[in-house]
Amino acid sequence: MRALIDAIYRGTAALGAACFVAVLAMILYQLGGQAFPYTPRAADEFAGYFMGASAFLALADTLRGGHHIQVRLLVDLLDTRLRRVLAWVAWLLSTSIAGWVAWYFARLTWVSIELDERSAGLIALPMWIPQIAMSWGAIVFLIALLDAGYCAARTRTMPDAGLVNAGGRGD
Repeated sequence: MRALIDAIYRGTAALGAACFVAVLAMILYQLGGQAFPYTPRAADEFAGYFMGASAFLALADTLRGGHHIQVRLLVDLLDTRLRRVLAWVAWLLSTSIAGWVAWYFARLTWVSIELDERSAGLIALPMWIPQIAMSWGAIVFLIALLDAGYCAARTRTMPDAGLVNAGGRGD
C-alpha cells in the first residue's frame, strides 16, 4: 500500500511538472506571435489552466518530501510537549481546510460536467478539463495530509511531513 501511495504522489508531481512545462510552451507560443507572422490564440488562457493544474498536482509530493515552507521561529522556542500539541492543531486545521478544498473542487468539476460549462475565451473548452486536474491534486493533497497524520500517530511523533519521510523519527 505504501508503494502505491508513493507512486500516486510521484505521478501527480510528474503531471504537475509537465503542466509547468506546458506553461512555458504557451508563453513561448505567444511570444512567437511577435516574431513570426501568426496571431496566437488563447495562449494566456491555457497558460492559466496549466499553472493552476501544476500548483495543485505538485502539493502532495512536496508535502511528503518536506518541501513546504514552515515558519518555525516561534515554534522552536517552545518546549517539546507544547510544540507537539501545536503541530497536531496545525495538522487538524490544515487537513480540515484541504478536505473542504478537495470537496469544493470535486463538486465544482461535477457541476461543470452536468451543466456542460465552457470557457468564455476564444476556444470554448469544457471547464471540467482544467478543473479535474485541480480536483485530483486537491484530493491527493488531502490523502497526503491524512497519511502524514496516520504515520505520525502510529510512530507517536509530530505530524511533520519531513519527519514522516525520514522514517517517522522526531522528538
